[in-house]
Amino acid sequence: MSLHIDTGLFKFDFTDCHAVLGVPLDADFKEIRQRYLKIARLLHPDSTTAKGEVEKQKANDLFSKTVNPAYEKFTTERSRAEYIVLLKDITRRVKQEQNPVLQHESAQELAKTNNTEQIYKTALHKLALSQYQDLDRVTEVIAIISELNLVYLMRQADKSFGSTSQPFLTTNQKSSLEQSKQTPPPAPEEPVQESLVEQYLRRAQKLMEKNNFTQARVELQDALKLEPNNTICHSLMGIVYLKQNQLTMAKVHINKALQLDPTEPMALRSKQVLEEAIPKLEGQTKLPKTTTESSEKPKGGGLFGGLFGGKKTK
Repeated sequence: MSLHIDTGLFKFDFTDCHAVLGVPLDADFKEIRQRYLKIARLLHPDSTTAKGEVEKQKANDLFSKTVNPAYEKFTTERSRAEYIVLLKDITRRVKQEQNPVLQHESAQELAKTNNTEQIYKTALHKLALSQYQDLDRVTEVIAIISELNLVYLMRQADKSFGSTSQPFLTTNQKSSLEQSKQTPPPAPEEPVQESLVEQYLRRAQKLMEKNNFTQARVELQDALKLEPNNTICHSLMGIVYLKQNQLTMAKVHINKALQLDPTEPMALRSKQVLEEAIPKLEGQTKLPKTTTESSEKPKGGGLFGGLFGGKKTK
């Protein structure tokens, strides 16, 4: 998406697809699709009312390069889930904003009101009505809506925002404040954020605990696409295949985990589970121990005890 916006949620290096489509942050897919179809009628080459070739090309570019990519974020479960994860991460970050500067009047009003929901929805609806009518102002309107989204997230994250948090500032107020300050405040600490791979592993762990090994394997396969050499992921994948009586694939993944890190507790535990299961599954003797394997049992409270504790091994 070729948008150059540095306000609202965009300033977090995030494409605010809700703002692009002009829908509230709590919109369901039915509402999003209805809004998309309305925009399509305005911008699509077969239905646009734009005059002249230049305007028609501008409308087509907006539709294909901006609106369509934003809508596609909501059309599949995978892309929608990834988008929501990013939005939640931003929500945690905006809570730590120090004196956020608001450039637009509608966002400033939302920052002061006690009727957050109504003011937010009313202001957004008004902006959406004209969002794609004037093609030269589309980016400006998207920026205003995204700033509304930023304020809305902050107000929702802290209902007592007006009395316990730093106030919102206009651009002029910020300039005056900076001139009066002798020493800048310390920068807020960045929250520890869970990576996508860690999220896949955590979901897989919960599914395995519920004996839902088929879906757990899907989560682990997605994790391996992002990090093919993740030791923990290969260890868990080996257990999943073992539980599904696929001994060959179980060996492949567990051996891969030990090859990546012979001392990783999760890999050692997986190897132990495999060795204990082999006599039951095929009547063979235990696998030979590797020269690098410790003679002691790995610590960590059961199969999943050390999944997210200690060092990370990829």
